[in-house]
Amino acid sequence: MARAPLLQLNDISLTWGGDPVFDGLSLVVQPGDRVALVGRNGSGKSTLMKIMAGLVEADRGDKTLSPGVTVGYMEQDPDLSGFETLGDFAASGLPEGEEYRIAMVAEGLKLDPETRIDAASGGEKRRAALARLLAAEPELMLLDEPTNHLDIQAIEWLEDHLRSTRAGYVLISHDRAFLKALTRATLWIDRGQVRRREQGFEGFEEWREAAWAEEDEARHKLDRKIKAEARWAVEGISARRKRNQGRLRALADMKAERAGQIRRQGTAAMELESGPVSGKRVIEAKGISKTYGERVILQPFDLRVQRGERIAFVGPNGAGKTTLLKMLTGELAPDTGTVTLGSNLQMAVFDQTRAQLDGEASLWENLTGDPLLGVSGRADQVMVRGQPRHVVGYLKDFLFDDAQVRAPVRSLSGGEKARLLLARIMARESNLLVLDEPTNDLDVETLDLLQDILGEYDGTVLLVSHDRDFIDRVATSTVALEREGRAVVYAGGWTDYQTQRTPEEDVTQPEVVSTATPKTSATKPVADGLSFTERKRLEELPALISRLEAELAKLSELLATPDLYTAEPVKFRKASQMLEERQAALSAAEDEWLTLENKAAG
Repeated sequence: MARAPLLQLNDISLTWGGDPVFDGLSLVVQPGDRVALVGRNGSGKSTLMKIMAGLVEADRGDKTLSPGVTVGYMEQDPDLSGFETLGDFAASGLPEGEEYRIAMVAEGLKLDPETRIDAASGGEKRRAALARLLAAEPELMLLDEPTNHLDIQAIEWLEDHLRSTRAGYVLISHDRAFLKALTRATLWIDRGQVRRREQGFEGFEEWREAAWAEEDEARHKLDRKIKAEARWAVEGISARRKRNQGRLRALADMKAERAGQIRRQGTAAMELESGPVSGKRVIEAKGISKTYGERVILQPFDLRVQRGERIAFVGPNGAGKTTLLKMLTGELAPDTGTVTLGSNLQMAVFDQTRAQLDGEASLWENLTGDPLLGVSGRADQVMVRGQPRHVVGYLKDFLFDDAQVRAPVRSLSGGEKARLLLARIMARESNLLVLDEPTNDLDVETLDLLQDILGEYDGTVLLVSHDRDFIDRVATSTVALEREGRAVVYAGGWTDYQTQRTPEEDVTQPEVVSTATPKTSATKPVADGLSFTERKRLEELPALISRLEAELAKLSELLATPDLYTAEPVKFRKASQMLEERQAALSAAEDEWLTLENKAAG
């Protein structure tokens, strides 16, 4: 039997602080939908998700949830008050006797349910909120930045879990690889309007640029028409004649339309300037190791970092990435071995905990002084790479408005705090950048800009990140912290690391590698164990999958037609039934392809 949409929003309008957030917004979420919700920081993504979850009430419009549909929402800052442990919070709401579900998802998310709330970090609390949502198995999941504070292994586990679920979900995430792997439709929030595209996040940038180009062309035509009509009003036939009043009113309407158009938010005017050139050898570590009690953080390890390299450090949470970074930069002494820093180094550090920012002080004070060290920040100007700039003007380069510069840092979103910290770092010259999780909370446009800046930076970059796509785009070498404190260097980024590593190799002995001559591995020969029929089927499946995806896109577009459910119920029912059948067929085809592909790989 055909199913109604999980959720419908009709003509939603919302104003916040006197400014419109949404106006006349309508959208439909169908059973089995896998939707990316994208937009700039501050565009209203989280607000829209809260409206969908029923946590924020719109000023106007209707939200319709189909009878019996359950909705689960994972917010960025969950409230765990009233619970003793993370497990207690995660299990709340589950039927009695089904608490075992928490243990199943907690293992994949690397969550210890016994951790007390008062001892839990922000990342652990977010993982508990995610575990609570996944264990409840709602028909519609609303996930706001679910990959923040997850390591790559946990992200990959979550990808597999969401790929296999039959529930519909809407995702907000800055993680390109995550969105590309999971989504089949995209909702794009841009200046209060929501556009929908029946394709996943792959290709979003091309779609966005095409839409903006079309908008720019329309604005250009309108400007030319206004200019021509204004010239006529001044030089042409007298405007007093009655027959010309309509043309004048049309001119006034065009001017009002032009004035009412909302300009796109620009990208932050980020810029990095290298200081004096450092020595060719930036860091040389020989035989460094670290243990805490019985736990081995790092076995004896050698690393040579040359000027201009971009080195990414990857591994599970708690593997010791930040510890290794601190040893390499001289902040922490190794138990054994030596670290020699090169000559003429000027280091700038981006701390994943944002500890360099004082939450109670204003943006102005954090930029012009150092409240954490008691250094006053009352000056009107800040030195930006040797040149004085007015504080407000410099903050505007990083997309902060006049009303924010005197506000406390604690009032900022995660992405805004990251931009403020980048503003502090980029105000000074440097030739060694140490970036510990810089991508958390940044939107796609800012990530693109940061990637371009790092690509043009003349200095050296040490990077810790769980963003696989960003590592692929930036890193020239990857240091992987593997089990039992073993660190191995691989050429290239995350994908190159995955290609080169061989799980079967002996990892009991530490391996010493320099980034100047990175480790390579022999490629394991592929064993094709398929029969003739299976091989033929494997060749046919990609075309079948593409056809089913195209049919699903057309059906979803039809079902998104306003009032179709009430105006043409028979047509809606048949289309819904076809959609459900195509989704089941697509899921089966993908599973079959994966099974055959794995078998072919031996």
